[in-house]
Amino acid sequence: MCIMAMAWDTHPRWPLVLIGNRDEYHARPTAPLAHWADRKGVIAGRDLRSGGTWLGVSEEGRAAIVTNLRGYGGPDPDRASRGALVTDLLAGDGLYADPAQAVIGDFNPFNLILIDGAGAHFLTNRPEPIRTMLGPGLYGLSNGALDAPWPKTLTLKAALLGWLMAGAERPEILFDALRQDNLSDAGIAPDAPSDAPDEAAASPIFIRHPLYGTRCSSIVAIGRDGRGQIFERRFDAGGEQAGETVIGFDWRNES
Repeated sequence: MCIMAMAWDTHPRWPLVLIGNRDEYHARPTAPLAHWADRKGVIAGRDLRSGGTWLGVSEEGRAAIVTNLRGYGGPDPDRASRGALVTDLLAGDGLYADPAQAVIGDFNPFNLILIDGAGAHFLTNRPEPIRTMLGPGLYGLSNGALDAPWPKTLTLKAALLGWLMAGAERPEILFDALRQDNLSDAGIAPDAPSDAPDEAAASPIFIRHPLYGTRCSSIVAIGRDGRGQIFERRFDAGGEQAGETVIGFDWRNES
């Protein structure tokens, strides 16, 4: 994922609303959002190169999202896949399943948010390892520090806040915000270039590019009753919609 906004425990109906876009090379093989047969309870899209995911939920009461961090150069292929970290945290098993004990130095630079029975965790491994809990609030995250005031991050946070204040009906409306492909004048542009050579230094929420662009938009919305939905809308190299999946789940019986 390269841009996301999250409302955590701020709304009487929705304790969690998380929206985001995954930007990636169009040639990288990916499986659509689905229940995973090999990891109990996991619902996510899948990177078919590394086997992990960038965003997903678990029917056992967890949700997670990861973004890479720019300014540190291209990924080191000898390090563990960041998608494996997300997958282990979602599944609740594996080498990296415990957010307090996972060796986050094993990975290329990342930011990660995990929602579980303990609350909202934020983990990052650059410029130094941080593990902390997030209080109720509205958060934005791209390929820099948490809540760095990049133009697209501020724009997406404002769109999510507007939706919440306008009645918070039909989460799928938030796809419109994730589709914005104009550069905003608000905020402060990133001070480091993208590590993806085909991405501009400053990019909009939705990136149209024949080689590297927005591959999918995702929405996670979970109600106070524990019932939730995860939406995924996929796009081709021309930026046109190529598919959509919606899956419901229920956290009522989970801590």
